[in-house]
Amino acid sequence: MSRITERLFSLADEGYRQFQIPLIPTVDRSRVIGVRTPILRKLARELAGTEEAEAFLRDLPHTYYEENNLHAFLVEQIRDYDACIAAIDAFLPYVDNWSTCDGWSPKVLKKHPEELLSKIRQWMASDLPYTVRFGIGMLQRHFLDDRFSAEYLAWVASVEREEYYVRMMVAWYFATALAKQYEAAVPYLEQKRLPKWTHNKAIQKALESYRVSAEHKEHLKTWRR
Repeated sequence: MSRITERLFSLADEGYRQFQIPLIPTVDRSRVIGVRTPILRKLARELAGTEEAEAFLRDLPHTYYEENNLHAFLVEQIRDYDACIAAIDAFLPYVDNWSTCDGWSPKVLKKHPEELLSKIRQWMASDLPYTVRFGIGMLQRHFLDDRFSAEYLAWVASVEREEYYVRMMVAWYFATALAKQYEAAVPYLEQKRLPKWTHNKAIQKALESYRVSAEHKEHLKTWRR
């Protein structure tokens, strides 16, 4: 067991572990240590740039859920775009749950929008479900505001996967688009351009959102299938 892993066990909170286990059903309970996210982020900031951290980043695959989350938070600390992308690509094949997939977003990515869009297309075309989910998540995070283009909706709508956590991310993306880019997104519901399950889940998520107006919610209710 590495020193970093030993440290993670020293930071464990059994009550939090029991709370966390049901939330990540794709992760075997024996692989959950029980370390809270703020503590993991603090540890990542302490370790960033050290030889120990570099060795840890090379030591894939990890065993524990918290090791994977710490890995993600260490990648967030990388300030060089190309180095960060290389680290993301090395790590994504080992991501095995929605929480690790969604919980990190390296800041350097938003400084390189054109290059990032190209990488997002590659991630979304992957055979690996959590790589696809990560790509959609990055498109949602970085390209639904001032950098939005209607063609990105078509990119996400064209993702044809059966995995629950990919379909859920597609629905989440459209629910967020309904909050931020309603006029561009709503035709996908009106014209039934999404699979029925994804269509209904996107509407459900939009109805639960405080960012969608009451007027828009009433309209969306009429399009449930």
